[in-house]
Amino acid sequence: MRKTIIAGASAIFVAAIAIVASFAAGEAKMKITSPAFQEGGNIPSKFSCDGANTSPPLQIADIPSEAKSLVLIVDDPDAPSGLFTHWPVWNISTQTSTIAEGSTPKGVQGTNDFGKSGYGGPCPPSGTHRYYFKIFALDRELDLPFGAKRGQLDAAMKGHVIAQGELMGRYSRKK
Repeated sequence: MRKTIIAGASAIFVAAIAIVASFAAGEAKMKITSPAFQEGGNIPSKFSCDGANTSPPLQIADIPSEAKSLVLIVDDPDAPSGLFTHWPVWNISTQTSTIAEGSTPKGVQGTNDFGKSGYGGPCPPSGTHRYYFKIFALDRELDLPFGAKRGQLDAAMKGHVIAQGELMGRYSRKK
């Protein structure tokens, strides 16, 4: 009987560790979508440097109930200099399910790789680039000041992501 109880408790402990590890690795899935473009589709030029350079509307779903804050990062892995951050925002309320076109979610904005705070739309120097709109649910709010850079944000998020999702759109400039 004692061996059965110990074996059962051990199995529960191992399962709990696996669940915690999957959350710590950010393996739980959230959804981020846009009515302006489909996953893998073309981002309309009005959301780029060729247009109004305004942020697209976004919808967020499947936010875990245990999340304490959200982080939104928009980046371009195809930039000539490597990963280029277009929009970092953190400490967004977990009650946020919609970000309207041209608006910024209530939270703390970081400095993008254009050297400014706020959204900086797609503006590839050549070819078609991929732009990832990433949403992260964290187990805490971040103690980062307005204007912090991407490296600081990534370091602060480490070990606190419990779920994430992404939307990828493409853009090439019309010449």
